[in-house]
Amino acid sequence: VADGLFLAVREAARVRLFAEVPWLAAHLEATVRDYARHIVIDTDAIEATLREVDASDLTAVQEAFSRAEVFGRRPTTEQQAALERLETTLALVEGWVDLVTDQAVAAHLPGAGALGEAVRRRRAGGPAEKTFAALVGLELRPRRLRDARNLWAALEDRGGLTLRDGSWAHPDLAPSAADLDDPLGYVERRIHPPAPDAMDAELDRLLRDFDAGDPGDDAGRG
Repeated sequence: VADGLFLAVREAARVRLFAEVPWLAAHLEATVRDYARHIVIDTDAIEATLREVDASDLTAVQEAFSRAEVFGRRPTTEQQAALERLETTLALVEGWVDLVTDQAVAAHLPGAGALGEAVRRRRAGGPAEKTFAALVGLELRPRRLRDARNLWAALEDRGGLTLRDGSWAHPDLAPSAADLDDPLGYVERRIHPPAPDAMDAELDRLLRDFDAGDPGDDAGRG
């Protein structure tokens, strides 16, 4: 029962995150599209695989294709960048879910810490992760998940839920791969954002003028 409740809380946290961060799902889809745009099917690898297995044995065929490099032997530069963005975003999602779930169940489920650790171990070696690693080379590293969880915890510690969840407000504001390497630096930049430079100020002025409309233009048209 405890396992089921723990997983239900995790799923509820994930649903809440995607519901409250409207750009997140589209961002993940766009990143996958960026990777897929540069996929090249290795027909030689497919033919070699089919020659080596009994086509009537579906299990053998599935295992063979999981080992075959049918999407090319190494990712392109563009694919590698997309994989990094995808790993970072997934780590941020899972790290946030881990933190929120642990906080929600700590006082209500016995052995909540052990349950959380069991989920993290299962996730690291689960079939989804193995499939991603075999097909596109994406490995969601446990260290990255810990970095993300620590970053969200540090944001909450310094600025509460407003600072923590406010970091999902826009994709340009969300932590990057470099921020996962330096979570305390990211927290400081969120608390003390750099002052806008002259170009930022001019852009803000132009946007304000655009929103307000140009009275001179109206007068000329009249």
